[in-house]
Amino acid sequence: MEDTQLISTQRLVFAVNGERFELSEVDPSTTLLQFLRSHTRFKSVKLGCGEGGCGACNVLLSKFNPKLKQVEDYTISSCLTLLCSINACSITSTEGLGNIKDGFHPIHERFAGFHASQCGFCTPGMCMSLFSALVNSEKTHRPEPALGFSKLTVSEAEKSISGNLCRCTGYRPIADVCKSFAADVDMEDLGLNSFRKNDTKLHKLPFYDSKQITTYPEFLKNEYESTTVLNNRNKSWYSPRSIEELTSLVEYNSADNGVMVKLVAGNTGAGYYKETDQYDTYIDLRFIPELSTIKKAGSHIEVGATVSISKLILALNEEINDDTVFKKIASHLEKIGSESIRNVASIGGNLVMAQRKNFPSDIATVLLAVKSKVTILTGVKKEILTLEEFLEKPALDSRTVLLSVFVPYPKPTKNGYSEKANAKVIFQTYRASSRPLGNALAYLNAAFLAETSVCDRGVRINSVRLAFGSFGVKHAISASTVENYLVGKMLSVDVIYEAVKLIRFAVSPESGTSHSAYRSSLAVGFLFDFLWPIVEADGCVRTSTCNSYGITSRMAFDRSETTTLLSSAKQVIESSSEHYPVGEAIVKSGSAIQASGEAIFVDDIPSPLNCLHGAFIYSTKPLARVKRIKLNSKKDVHSVVTFQDIPKGGDNIGSKTLFGPEPLFADELTQCAGQRIAFAVANTQKIADVLADTAMVDYDMEDLEPPILTVEQAVEKSSFFEIPSFLYPSHVGDFSKGMAESEHQIHSAEIQLPSQYYFYMETQTALAVPDEDNCMVVYSSIQVPEYAQSVIARCLNVPEHNVRVITRRVGGGFGGKALKAMPVATACALAAYRLRRPVRTYTNRKTDMIMAGGRHPMKIKYTIGFKSNGKITALHLDILINAGMSPDISPVLPWNMLCALKKYNFGALSFDFKVCKTNHSSKSAMRAPGEVQASFIAEAVIEHIASYLSLDAGLVREMNFHSYDSLRLFYGVGAGEPLEYTLPTIWDKLMKSSNFDYRVETVNTFNKNNLWRKKGISRIPILHEVSLRPTPGKVSILRDGSVVVEVGGIELGQGLWTKVKQMTAYCLSAVQCDGTDTLLDKVRVIQADTLSMVQGGFTAGSTTSEASCEAVRLCCSVLVERLVSLKEKLKEQSGSVDWDLLIMQANMYSINLSASSFFVPEFTSMRYINYGAAVSEVEVNLLTGETKILQTDIVYDCGQSLNPAVDLGQIEGAFVQGIGFFMLEEYLTNSDGMVVVDGTWTYKIPTIDTIPKQLNVQILNSGHHKKRVLSSKASGEPPLLLAASVHCATRAAIKEARKQLCSWKRLDGSDPMFQLDVPATMPVVKTLCGLDNVEFYLQSLLSSS
Repeated sequence: MEDTQLISTQRLVFAVNGERFELSEVDPSTTLLQFLRSHTRFKSVKLGCGEGGCGACNVLLSKFNPKLKQVEDYTISSCLTLLCSINACSITSTEGLGNIKDGFHPIHERFAGFHASQCGFCTPGMCMSLFSALVNSEKTHRPEPALGFSKLTVSEAEKSISGNLCRCTGYRPIADVCKSFAADVDMEDLGLNSFRKNDTKLHKLPFYDSKQITTYPEFLKNEYESTTVLNNRNKSWYSPRSIEELTSLVEYNSADNGVMVKLVAGNTGAGYYKETDQYDTYIDLRFIPELSTIKKAGSHIEVGATVSISKLILALNEEINDDTVFKKIASHLEKIGSESIRNVASIGGNLVMAQRKNFPSDIATVLLAVKSKVTILTGVKKEILTLEEFLEKPALDSRTVLLSVFVPYPKPTKNGYSEKANAKVIFQTYRASSRPLGNALAYLNAAFLAETSVCDRGVRINSVRLAFGSFGVKHAISASTVENYLVGKMLSVDVIYEAVKLIRFAVSPESGTSHSAYRSSLAVGFLFDFLWPIVEADGCVRTSTCNSYGITSRMAFDRSETTTLLSSAKQVIESSSEHYPVGEAIVKSGSAIQASGEAIFVDDIPSPLNCLHGAFIYSTKPLARVKRIKLNSKKDVHSVVTFQDIPKGGDNIGSKTLFGPEPLFADELTQCAGQRIAFAVANTQKIADVLADTAMVDYDMEDLEPPILTVEQAVEKSSFFEIPSFLYPSHVGDFSKGMAESEHQIHSAEIQLPSQYYFYMETQTALAVPDEDNCMVVYSSIQVPEYAQSVIARCLNVPEHNVRVITRRVGGGFGGKALKAMPVATACALAAYRLRRPVRTYTNRKTDMIMAGGRHPMKIKYTIGFKSNGKITALHLDILINAGMSPDISPVLPWNMLCALKKYNFGALSFDFKVCKTNHSSKSAMRAPGEVQASFIAEAVIEHIASYLSLDAGLVREMNFHSYDSLRLFYGVGAGEPLEYTLPTIWDKLMKSSNFDYRVETVNTFNKNNLWRKKGISRIPILHEVSLRPTPGKVSILRDGSVVVEVGGIELGQGLWTKVKQMTAYCLSAVQCDGTDTLLDKVRVIQADTLSMVQGGFTAGSTTSEASCEAVRLCCSVLVERLVSLKEKLKEQSGSVDWDLLIMQANMYSINLSASSFFVPEFTSMRYINYGAAVSEVEVNLLTGETKILQTDIVYDCGQSLNPAVDLGQIEGAFVQGIGFFMLEEYLTNSDGMVVVDGTWTYKIPTIDTIPKQLNVQILNSGHHKKRVLSSKASGEPPLLLAASVHCATRAAIKEARKQLCSWKRLDGSDPMFQLDVPATMPVVKTLCGLDNVEFYLQSLLSSS
């Protein structure tokens, strides 16, 4: 390497939160996240996906530009950023903004005060996305804002978190936090917060000072020179400063075939292509001037290959010579990835991925449309190619480097018109994806550039360029056949009709591409949308044989810039001071330290000395013998733990329920694809993950029966799990009699419901530490520590008192951290037991998704009898539940389903449930398990009847509402007292508060006036029965009067600790001494510990918070009874007694200040029904199938809420998770049952741009229910069921689209019953609206001529 004349600096210098770090040896493959979490105390950066797709790892990167003498600040995804790339940079994480000791930053305080943090795992990343937006807004030349505000606009504030995922809150309160900093915010538009008393004034919000934080320390300004060389063992990092140096490096390393070379710019491609290759040489291209700058020439701008997408967007928007083409390109680029990706992802890297690996690039498509060119370097040879030629070349090897991209200036225009007489330049880009703001790959992207001219006969196409990409072919293409057809033509209906027919064939995905017909249909829609307004702008619609029609058609694509994502929403709550502080909207316990990154999750616990890391090796076959496991490398491997390593007398058990165990590892035979086979243990998590990912498993399937992969196959082979008789629900009424009374019948209608993945932000994680005397301490992120303790003990063949499981908090659970967390903890414990060293794991997102199981898929057939007015007389259901390989909690599902299904008075109800044993991963409890499916089934039945009878579905719903008598018949004691049946009241309130009747009229008017967009509105009720379970509690008062509380329930983000603190403070205040008004601040709830608090049970089913509160109330009653007599005695002596004195005296008198309890609910009060209702309004784009949720109104009965702010968060969060199930999330498997959606690229949960634009929630205070815990009711799961209202509204919009399609087809308007699948994704919706609706529309125009 002497020939390259590179100076070796041999050190890496950077700052983290103002602290200087200098490293002389770095493994170049180390990411910033790995370094921060492993080598610093800053643990706020969380690993949520490892793809740059969730925002949990976002930090602010600041670097000094010596030429401009200014600091650049922008967010980055630390999970993708290579540590070697941050030389002379400063990193700010949320710990750098503030903390509990030095004071929180206003961002932290507002996240807490606006109730915007639940589990808290995503919150630090959210804080940094917002902070970055605030920092950069100060650099704009906007007017100075009012004191305490930033220069951000409301729109920018909302979009600052558009690349961040949250599974808990539903986003609305997070958006409010962001907007509270905006200069143009209307404070009255902000939602529920702890800063508002009677009004919200700025001085009541934590004060924001834009100069509070310095992002770039002075000591780094002398370190701005790039790191030229860094060595680590046999790996090197080079930062060449010229093309000549780059050429020498590439040639030198390519000469030795054994050297693996990686060219680096932003490294964001590693988030899409999960690399397991071990590179020897890394070459950082960012410091070569020709590659890192944007130059403007006479006819084009030259963009260096390492220029980031964000910098190109900025340059295009600043271009003053063009007000259309460049700005539209910039607007399109803003929908690529998230901001933290765009800030570092390079233009060249994106194009090279498209060329070399067929990446579905938007950039390639858009640049192709404007006839861009590229410069490439091979050896010393430079070559200029058109982008088309570049994409069609054989895949580039590592010796070829893309240097720059030439983007031509559009022809000079004025108001869109070129210098030619009457010639107009028209440019438009398109993309159809599951998220409007991007951060999702497109089903199809396109960009069109045309020059038209107007003459007497109409509009003529002089030239046109039609580029399409991301539709299942190798790279973006130019549709030359359609271009050639259009050039020189006068635009008319028949010309457009011929063009769209041609484009359908031109945009033809390769075999095996998902949704291929949909993608071709999108191409038709895009081209139609581009050409039709040109014709309409001419004032008439022409054919080649006739003059004009009086036709107008509002297009599907609303090009007007939406100012904000979310409208002002209403949250109506009723606080109660009767049991103060219970009933108050108190800030969630720990939310500020969650925002500041100080809340400790399992993977934040520092690794003990000699700690090892494990990763699961799983089966890729559904039913096969495992012959052997072969590791790709044995370097740094300590062990591969299998079932054979279980101690003598121990069981191969990974989890257990009442219904049976599930094995920890497959023995000789795998039972499903994704089943755990082994646990690879290595020095680091990174090495363990690579070992597991590259392990080769040899299988033998000879003489084995075929696997059972469908419920139909399970029925054929009678493969079922038994449903215990006490869990099999009872039929209601006489089905035969009900059918005989009916006037209409529908037989054997079918519904298929899919699975859903939990997508907790924190994946499965555990740490096992061997302790003295053959004991094991296990830190687990789990909802059921007690069961994990039992499973680990059985596996290790030790008494349960030898196993201590500790859980402080869980980063999202939703049922997935119950049974599914047990084998993770058990595998760590087994490995630690065998190796006598601490072992931990943090499951990567792909492995987690493959092994998780998720919600139960099912197949339903139903037969119904009903009268002409819609009254149902009988319903029979045949339900096949896919349970997977082991029973888990599946036998409970029939009971759960019936509880939600009985929401309507079906007259007579009969059913046959079968829990099918299949060769899939075992399905488990997921938020509202069974209930969400059953509630939807009920709505599907109602919708079917309404369609059959041509009645309004809402009227059919009302016709089948329960009376109290029928409710009692269907639910028994769970129905409670007549006054507890609040659904009729809720329904009436909702109709008024949502202005339902008026909105129905406006929806009908809209649909009459719009051809390509249709609205739908729907209202649904829910009845959701829950059960209280026995729960322990312990309250201890310490010497200084502070109080420590233990409960069986686990804090998952649902506010359990907060409600328990409130209950403790309320109950202890019954002592009635001075100082009890500040008791809330004296209470701390501590982590669950299975050797301290036994019989903790499950944290599930929505009722653990109230049960824990009742357990605490029982403890406090005992303590109060002990203290009251002493208080009276002291009061006689001194006249008044304060709390601290009372407790001091109690210690002196040896009064027991600790009390334990075990709350066991009475049979008559352990079950009760939750009621709620929702109205949702949507708008469907008939060209793409995109569904926008315009507004949702919810009224929900919380009884007397223990904490309205916490319950509001649960309602909104559950509802949005339900939107995911019904509209977005596809948890797909291949033909072997292996999960194929394994990350944020392919699995799409709701984001801030896919939730209702306006979400109004009213919590009904339904009065006193003496049998409830202080009259409260559950809120965690029932509201999820209300999201079916969005699905039903979408169905209503589709129905309007299909009516219109029938008229275009010249049919009589009758439309057969259709089934809208779950989830109602864009392809599903578009298919039902008509994949050929454009052609039929044009045909109708032509035929009418």
